[in-house]
Amino acid sequence: MKRTATIAICFLLIGAMNSDALDRRVITIASEGASPPWNAINAEGKLIGFDIDAGQELCRRINVECNFVPQDWDGIIPALTVGKFDAIMSGMAITEKRKRSIAFSQPYAGGFNQLVVRKDLNLPPTDTSRKLNLTTMDADTQAVIDQLRTALAGKTLGVLRSSNSEAVLNELFGNVATIRSYDSQDNMHLDLVAERIDGGLADYFTWKAFLDSKDGGIAILYGPQLSGGLWGPGVGVGLRKADDELVAAFDGAIAAATRDGTLKRLSQQWFKIDVSPQASN
Repeated sequence: MKRTATIAICFLLIGAMNSDALDRRVITIASEGASPPWNAINAEGKLIGFDIDAGQELCRRINVECNFVPQDWDGIIPALTVGKFDAIMSGMAITEKRKRSIAFSQPYAGGFNQLVVRKDLNLPPTDTSRKLNLTTMDADTQAVIDQLRTALAGKTLGVLRSSNSEAVLNELFGNVATIRSYDSQDNMHLDLVAERIDGGLADYFTWKAFLDSKDGGIAILYGPQLSGGLWGPGVGVGLRKADDELVAAFDGAIAAATRDGTLKRLSQQWFKIDVSPQASN
């Protein structure tokens, strides 16, 4: 549903009030650093990517300094809750399960997941440009999933451990395929190239970086672009539940950066398409 101008202005006012009210001058933000172009670590050991550029922009609007630190995905939420850092910006989808442990800002980006398989499997062709929202499992959606289940029966599929993609993969294909979970996307890529797995499920943009590489030539996208369902409404800043002022400040900054096109510009820079909140509305 499109946000009205009145709601957006309210977010801006709330964000401005809370920016002034924040006692802190420096915010430490964690990012995995292993899911380009969302986030990665460059040759100098520095975090780079859309999450980092967007975070720096949001912090500028909140009038605080951002300090980004790398954190393994498996422990990123527990580390936030015990105070190791103040926020998470790591391509993290807003889900009901995660909201039981932490708070989220409003979405600062959207996106979708997609299957990838090895070319040598010679599976039946699929429409990889089709969009499939899993929030409502109607007859047409179920028919597409059933076709994928038939094609992937007996295969071994990889996925990032403790991710929403892991939950979706198990829910849709766990009883027809072998699911293997990985601590990093890079390790899943290595096993795919080594033919220890037949395919996997992950964020499309993470796959694209791999598919465009020399090693990625052995694999292809497979099946529709998947969103909704367990992936929730989009990607948000993860925060501690007690940090109400910080949540409101990020909401105000995200609303402002969406309205003036900054998040659109950054997403086109890193993803080559618009994944900003207004593109998902």
